[in-house]
Amino acid sequence: MSGFRTERDSMGELRVPADALYGAQTQRAVQNFAISGLRMPRDFIRALGLVKSACAQANADLGHLKPALAKAIRKAAAQVAEGELDGHFPIDVFQTGSGTSSNMNANEVIAHVASGPRLKVHPNDHVNMGQSSNDVIPTAIQVSAVLAATGALLPALKHLKATIDRRARELRKVVKTGRTHLMDAMPVTFGQELGAWSAQVASGMARIDDALVRVRRLPQGGTAVGTGVNADAKFGAKVAAELKRLTGQRFEAAANLFEGIASQDAAVDLSGALNTLACSLMKIANDLRWMNSGPLAGLGEIELPALQPGSSIMPGKVNPVIPEAMAMVCAQVIGNHTTITVAGQSGNFQLNVMLPVVALNLLQSINLLANASRALADQAIAGFKVRHDVIAGALERNPILVTALNPVIGYEKGAATAKQAYKEGRPIKDVARETTGMSRSELDRLLDPLALTRGGVGGGGSAGG
Repeated sequence: MSGFRTERDSMGELRVPADALYGAQTQRAVQNFAISGLRMPRDFIRALGLVKSACAQANADLGHLKPALAKAIRKAAAQVAEGELDGHFPIDVFQTGSGTSSNMNANEVIAHVASGPRLKVHPNDHVNMGQSSNDVIPTAIQVSAVLAATGALLPALKHLKATIDRRARELRKVVKTGRTHLMDAMPVTFGQELGAWSAQVASGMARIDDALVRVRRLPQGGTAVGTGVNADAKFGAKVAAELKRLTGQRFEAAANLFEGIASQDAAVDLSGALNTLACSLMKIANDLRWMNSGPLAGLGEIELPALQPGSSIMPGKVNPVIPEAMAMVCAQVIGNHTTITVAGQSGNFQLNVMLPVVALNLLQSINLLANASRALADQAIAGFKVRHDVIAGALERNPILVTALNPVIGYEKGAATAKQAYKEGRPIKDVARETTGMSRSELDRLLDPLALTRGGVGGGGSAGG
């Protein structure tokens, strides 16, 4: 048929689309794994191209690959890394657990593109020289995760933290009712409340940085089972050094290649940091939703930017769409971590056999969190307005302020005063003046909301947030 050509591999002949840059092994995988329609992520394909380029250079430096072959492979691998050949990576994510099909896809595409009238590049003998799918795919997962985390997620989180910090400074003296158990509690400032968000984001960044230390230790050079059969003993270190040169990241050869091939512990570790970050961002998103709730029948403390109509039937309704989107992203990331955890358990003896699904979920989590963090910063936190009248009214009526009188009047009288204020719906100062006999000036001093945000007794202590 004119739309096909015949290719051959170790299992025999196979028809391949005439314009495809891949060969028989890729085509077999396309036919075998018509499962989800999900392809390997762009970040992973980019990393695969970088790994193949680094391997070619390492083999040339070690004298195992002719310079002309290495040059041609590196040029073609760069096209893979830059996304020029993505249409020729058609294999489903749900494939052989080692990712052999994706490795051979890269080998075949690079060999096809690198070959010319005077240069025949073989996918196994040249592009895959000194390699196995069993070390290439884990290495590509780790390289892609490092590049995505440092290139997208950490900068997004830095931006989110800076946005939160700016709003915290602006609102550092604005006092509101604190809440525990969703019930009124002692006052806090907006600066203190947002400062907690900032600290959560900072801790999330620190956890990711710590996990990336181990993700940068690459198993390339272990080949099939970790022993490094068919690879130069210096190959892994050479590849890591070349990847460091290509990306600017501090990649290094893993001290134990068996660990990097048999397990996905580094990926599970990083995913755990993303899982914790998702919990933090879910909390922040939900705080924003509660604070924005209303505007009449909810808390109504803030107004988030109005981005789009909120209902197809209720005119004028506006919803907290960005925090809702963030909450869904966090739910997805938490689910992805469960998948990665199960996949991480699926190493049997010398090989983990759920590598493609680790790549899919890890990279999806990184990129979802990066994009949603920027949206939360720019489209929610940067522009929300404080409804000063609402928070001032709630603060004035908050009977829990009586807590500050405990050292003076005791817990029992304080409780009775608070209950009376609740029952009568009156400001706590008015009721306290009746139940304690204290002067208005003394109550103003002891129940000053801003002073109470600084802790201590009678408004003393150090200033916060």
